[in-house]
Amino acid sequence: MAQKIKKLMPRVVFVRLASLYQRMEDAYNVVAGEIGLSCRDCPDNCCNSFFRHHTRVEWAYFWQGLNECSMDLRRKIIDKANDYVHKINSSKTQGNDPLFMCPVNFDGRCVLYGHRLMICRLHGVPSAHTTPRGQILNFPGCFRCRERTESMDSPPRVDRTGFYHELARLEQSYVGPKIVKMSKVNLTLAEMIVQGPPLTGSGRKEEHAAGLRV
Repeated sequence: MAQKIKKLMPRVVFVRLASLYQRMEDAYNVVAGEIGLSCRDCPDNCCNSFFRHHTRVEWAYFWQGLNECSMDLRRKIIDKANDYVHKINSSKTQGNDPLFMCPVNFDGRCVLYGHRLMICRLHGVPSAHTTPRGQILNFPGCFRCRERTESMDSPPRVDRTGFYHELARLEQSYVGPKIVKMSKVNLTLAEMIVQGPPLTGSGRKEEHAAGLRV
């Protein structure tokens, strides 16, 4: 029998998400330390990588952080997000790989670092994920990481599997039973900003996340 999905208060889910994020960072730091990997003075910037995100709970948590910004900064981020989406759409029609700076990156730094999403926290070091069918997917890490690990027979890596499973449980707790009838999330961060906070199963914006102060 399938386990019943129970919806929890957003503030409870967000506390658990923040704890999960911290464990992701701890795992990342351990592997980065063993490799000797640092982002300092890197000629590249991961914030121009093309990432898509897949959970409403992360989307809402990010919006919580966005609403903690000053009105001026929030407006600048939203304007940059609109510009990003326009550029991405134009790039797709021309068949180019989209490589544009994330709208929350200002002067090379993330201004919502504490609310950044999962992939932003795990990208860079080698990692692996075991799918429900038992297939192991490996991620080699960023170019600087690959340079440091190319001579290693078995470089250390972060196992993403448990993190993915826990994030999926938090997504269910955040959305509740109606998640089974809702469409999948497959959005860039810029699209999450432009669209506003995620919809609940009733079709309403999550007021706790956005404050509807867009």
